[in-house]
Amino acid sequence: MLSGQGVITAAYGRHYEIECADGRLIQGFPKGKKSPFAVGDQVEVTADGQITSHLPRKSLLYRSDAYRQKLIAANTTQLLLVVATEPSFSDALLSRALVAAEHEGLRTVIVLNKSDLTAALPATQDLLAPFVALGYPVVTLAATQDASLLLPWLAGEVSVLVGQSGMGKSTLTNALVPNAAIATREISTALDSGKHTTTYARMHHLPPVPTGGELIDCPGLQAFGLAHLSVQEIEYGFVEFRHLIGTCRFRDCHHMAEPDCAIKHAVATGDIHPRRFAHYHQIASETTRSV
Repeated sequence: MLSGQGVITAAYGRHYEIECADGRLIQGFPKGKKSPFAVGDQVEVTADGQITSHLPRKSLLYRSDAYRQKLIAANTTQLLLVVATEPSFSDALLSRALVAAEHEGLRTVIVLNKSDLTAALPATQDLLAPFVALGYPVVTLAATQDASLLLPWLAGEVSVLVGQSGMGKSTLTNALVPNAAIATREISTALDSGKHTTTYARMHHLPPVPTGGELIDCPGLQAFGLAHLSVQEIEYGFVEFRHLIGTCRFRDCHHMAEPDCAIKHAVATGDIHPRRFAHYHQIASETTRSV
């Protein structure tokens, strides 16, 4: 017997928190052994909490390697990529997340946190410069002091926070969501990395004034595999490549040793940043899929 429809607001293992249409929160579990659900999924659930199906998705952000997939969030409209002045972050991971977001049609905003640590700010901004040049907006703030600069970007959106451990995603959520009270920890200076504080994804409702919308906080990640994408899909995910796709001498150009490669020419002339070109090759080398 169906209890009705609801939205998954938290996912921990094979158990889910589901918010029903009438506002009730119930604990849900999948019908079989598989758990093909993510925070943000709209699902049908029985009276005893058994999830029978999910409704068609508008988007699904996830990562994958050769062996498995890791769902991040469903039905989001916006990716908030969180980086910080300290600890250091991987610009290659940013490129990977951007490809995934482009593939799902999500708007991306880069959030540069911990701007109060001014000594490291110039180097961080230099690392982000190739993304800024592509038109990806960067919101610079210090979540421990004032996160209000991000509010205009959140209005009416279903946003998912993604970033490496220690970037301050939980602190940012605490600043934006009253009573979120997410636990945070100090950075491990010796390891130049953050300690995991968020162990499962959770959706928070933002106050209707001034923004409204939803915010999904996720565990920190250190890798973002894209094994589920073809080489052509990866290529298209690099926005600066798009107008050049199909203009190389060879139709199946890999943009490596081939002569008259339009992509390589754009790198040589400075139209494509060499770091982004390196990121593309690293990602493309990991997949053998083609369309």
